[in-house]
Amino acid sequence: MKQAHIQLDETVKAPCALMPGDPKRVDVIAKYLDDVKELTFNREYRSIIGTYKGMKVIGISTGMGGSSVAIAIEELKNIGVHTMMRIGSAGALQKGIDLGDLIICEGAVREDGASRAYIDERYPAVPDHRLINHCADIATEKGYRHHTGIVLSHESFYYDEDAQDCEKWSKKGVLATDFETAALYTVGRLRKIHTASILNNVVLWGEDTQDSIGSYQDGQNLTARGEEKEITVALEAMYRLEQELGKQ
Repeated sequence: MKQAHIQLDETVKAPCALMPGDPKRVDVIAKYLDDVKELTFNREYRSIIGTYKGMKVIGISTGMGGSSVAIAIEELKNIGVHTMMRIGSAGALQKGIDLGDLIICEGAVREDGASRAYIDERYPAVPDHRLINHCADIATEKGYRHHTGIVLSHESFYYDEDAQDCEKWSKKGVLATDFETAALYTVGRLRKIHTASILNNVVLWGEDTQDSIGSYQDGQNLTARGEEKEITVALEAMYRLEQELGKQ
């Protein structure tokens, strides 16, 4: 049955989905897949399908926020997808995380609305340990600068207490902020889906981005390379997990 929002059905037959926020990032994913085909574009959900080392992969954008991600998770599960990885952007909460560095999310602080709509906030937002370990291993093998730890998933850029909240969580060792990781991990765990989130840092902590790197173009180049690195890591991590699952 065709799903209401992502407009895909069971005939897609792909085990894995790569989930950026921005629909434009789907074009970047396509460069790393073979036999790419456009699927649909409905609301924020733009999708393609292709193969990576013979493994079918859906690339689907989810827009901004946990609610949109949760809808995608539920509907992708309905059509048979069992492994979902977020590739997104983050703002650093710690010094030493440079533009374009990868942040491999071992867990998330649940300050979003979507995950709390599903279950009490005492329930942890954590990834599939095998998938997240593969991400760290692959980043190390490739020599990509990366950081592993907890991120803060919050609800908006512009609410009045945002700066104070970021400062509070920075002091607790939280690495970075995004909107979606907590929802992915919480809903994914409840629905028995293999999930992981790997983020590309696009904002330095406590500094003006352009001043800290010398020029806007340099910053764009660094974050663009970070985007490519997170896609490379995510695809290989899903492939390695699929190989393991096939042996069980």
